[in-house]
Amino acid sequence: MTTPWPPRRTGRSPLASRVAAHREPVDPARIGRRVVRRRAKGMDAVAVAAALEDARFDARQNARHEDLADDVRGPAELAEWERIDQLLAAAPPGTVYDPDTDDVVQAELAAEAAAAAAREAELREAARIAARADELQALRELKTLEQAEPREGDEAARDELTRRAGAYVQADIDAWLARALAAHRGHYADPAAREAAAGLLPQSVLAHAALLSALARLVPAAAPGELALAARLATAEPEATADLAALLNAATEPAGTDGGPA
Repeated sequence: MTTPWPPRRTGRSPLASRVAAHREPVDPARIGRRVVRRRAKGMDAVAVAAALEDARFDARQNARHEDLADDVRGPAELAEWERIDQLLAAAPPGTVYDPDTDDVVQAELAAEAAAAAAREAELREAARIAARADELQALRELKTLEQAEPREGDEAARDELTRRAGAYVQADIDAWLARALAAHRGHYADPAAREAAAGLLPQSVLAHAALLSALARLVPAAAPGELALAARLATAEPEATADLAALLNAATEPAGTDGGPA
């Protein structure tokens, strides 16, 4: 009788659990202001003045309780009643409060909508990065990573993989990115993408790419295995590796050029 193997477990959690929905923190002060605005809607100046007196009385009563010393909702409600009272005092007689025509309220709503849109965009970007990290991880497991073309945003996917691994350096991903950067593969064919990579990738990857580029000019027929030393040098001494790449570039530049990197 054979014992069945347990189901295979992977280190990757479902995407939905990794990119959790952003929960906006509770803001008691904002809740208090909204409650006041709902109550005040349709009130005239006399009714608002009466409600303001009630709010002031409540504030005096609450001041006697030590457990309410840190309360922020009560003071926010009082301040909102005071603001609405002043607003109606400056309005023509008979005006009733309407939050839909309150410039302060409308400005707050516009700011909240913009913030919500920004949060939604962040969530979409986080989901895209997580999905690309999943894809790169699958390519690693299939040992076909080297055939993949780098895309815009792969630097962030690299960071995500590093985060998942508990900050351990992902040597194969770093080497893949360095080779792609040196060969101008994928989105690195765009000079702007190569320039942006300088601020997105660690110094070791950039130094590895620079040394690979210099060696490709110096020994164009070198096999990939012969260039493995570049990764070890870049990991151990990224600054020295970058200096070596610059020296090799200068040595191979034709006379009359500035010797800058490609």
